[in-house]
Amino acid sequence: MSSFSNGFSVLRHRDFTLYVTARVLSTIAVLMQSVAIGWQVYASTGDVFDLGLVGLAQFAPFLALILVAGHVADRHNRRNIIATCFGMQLTCALLLLWYTLGGFSGIGMVLGVLVLFGGARAFMTPASQAIVVNMVPPESLGKAVALSTSAFQLAVIVGPTLGGLLYLAGPAVVYGVVATLLMGSISLMLLTRPIPQVRNVKPISWHSLLEGMHFVRSRPVVLGAISLDLFAVLFGGATALLPAIAHDILHVGPSGLGLLRTAIGVGAALTAVALAFRPITRKVGRAMFAGVAVFACGTIVLGLSGSLVLSLAALFLMGAGDMISVYVRHMLVQLETPDAIRGRVSAVNAVFIGASNELGEFESGLTAGWFGLVPALVLGGAATLVVTALWWARFPVLRKMDRFPEPNDASAPAKEAASVA
Repeated sequence: MSSFSNGFSVLRHRDFTLYVTARVLSTIAVLMQSVAIGWQVYASTGDVFDLGLVGLAQFAPFLALILVAGHVADRHNRRNIIATCFGMQLTCALLLLWYTLGGFSGIGMVLGVLVLFGGARAFMTPASQAIVVNMVPPESLGKAVALSTSAFQLAVIVGPTLGGLLYLAGPAVVYGVVATLLMGSISLMLLTRPIPQVRNVKPISWHSLLEGMHFVRSRPVVLGAISLDLFAVLFGGATALLPAIAHDILHVGPSGLGLLRTAIGVGAALTAVALAFRPITRKVGRAMFAGVAVFACGTIVLGLSGSLVLSLAALFLMGAGDMISVYVRHMLVQLETPDAIRGRVSAVNAVFIGASNELGEFESGLTAGWFGLVPALVLGGAATLVVTALWWARFPVLRKMDRFPEPNDASAPAKEAASVA
């Protein structure tokens, strides 16, 4: 019991607890909204290509703004950035509520709202990744990162299921609950008083804007890890097709769609718990390649499945495999990155993550429109396996990595921040 309590001792830090609660509420809200949008768009048009457009509308502004957002996170108050982004997400939820209650037709307005949402996510991502070190003292940082990751996975499980169940009462109900949760997130975030951060005072220039990118390119291990995630998941982005899978193949309603999306979170969450008790300490490079391969195989099984149970199992495997690769990549980025460019490196990492999700969803919708739903899933999984094999050969330094590297000078960001002000 004492070790269990010790694992949650980081919650004694008021600001961290408020921050994690705000992030959990906002993540649940965003995932509920995602389920509602996917089902509402597909029910309206019946075109899988439109599901791809939903992903593209979120990714395009994210890609355009993320490097600037990383620079902003290094120069300005991260708490205020996150609270402002919550406010922009609240605006999106209210606009979707208005769209639904107003009886508007077409998806043009929905795509416009998602462009705004993508811009908000661009600025929030590097700020939220970098602010954890400002919420706790240095000795609690490891527990804080582990607990915040676990809390995120809990939200990934709850959000889609709750969104699917509430959708039975109509999309307007979902958007109303989303708006309420986001108002709570804003309030909690504004109550935090993080440790003053070390701010980058260099003038904005192309060199400083791209410094995070230059750093990633100079580290073959980091470049190999995050680019593997980009190109592998790019071809295996089946999440956008789940509304069509639920409707056309499995013949289940929005509650079934919520279960499908939840299965990925369950696989990731249980794997995260397993890694907390038995962390990967040897053959870390091979573990990452194995995780991506498992994700690819799960995608193929999902495409061939006509059973809800088998589809849930395939999605569970996809979540588990993805969590292993995320774990290795996250550790490499944290251990290799100096604190002075944390926001900008987080932005570069977010570009790869965002591309592998939203752009992958667009690719899946495009190929499903061309070849059909089942062929798109099977071809996507097969392409992911091919990418895994190519990266195995292209990045031997990652393949041969046995242990994680020693921490860079990024290990003391909170100490530096505490000395400011």
